[in-house]
Amino acid sequence: MNQSGESLRDRKKRHTRAALERATVRLAAERGYDHVTVEEIAAEADVSVRTFFNYFASKDEALIGADPEAGPRMAERILAAGDGVSPFDAYRSSVLAEITDELNHGRELWLLRKEVLMQRPDLLMRAFANNAEAEQLLANAVAQRAGLSESDLYPRLVVGAGSAAFRCAVTRWALDDGVALGDLVGEALDLFGTGLAHVPPHDDKGGTS
Repeated sequence: MNQSGESLRDRKKRHTRAALERATVRLAAERGYDHVTVEEIAAEADVSVRTFFNYFASKDEALIGADPEAGPRMAERILAAGDGVSPFDAYRSSVLAEITDELNHGRELWLLRKEVLMQRPDLLMRAFANNAEAEQLLANAVAQRAGLSESDLYPRLVVGAGSAAFRCAVTRWALDDGVALGDLVGEALDLFGTGLAHVPPHDDKGGTS
């Protein structure tokens, strides 16, 4: 395993998935999304059609690029953080661990994906729905770590504010290719983190007081 605990098999899977996403976005930007087939995407990524369907159920999913394992993986990191780590710091570390080299240096691909998705409002709405599902998993993990109810405001605020910070960082990143996305996300999280770094006092029922 590497220093992040990711196995060789996991890295290979991540690289294959990233290659398929790149192929989908680039072909869609060049030819128009409706004129691209799964067969062409697989050929562009130098894999079989069967391999494509091992990662995505359709080319829609490949364009959106949402990893169904990301939410559970991030939630697991939050819960597995050391005993002395605050819920906010566990959340922050989990977010930053998801920003791999492909994403750090994938500004051009991100801009192309945004361009294609803006032409397909139906797929854009699906992307938002996928994000909402992942955010709920993370909020539940933060609540568990903080000893709060899943309906409490604090975990939802941590994750909601974190998502807003991520979006602001991505917007800034889109304007400047001289900085890594991970650095911007870390800075954005730190800017609001002071106010959320500590779990507020709560009663025996798990609600904040």
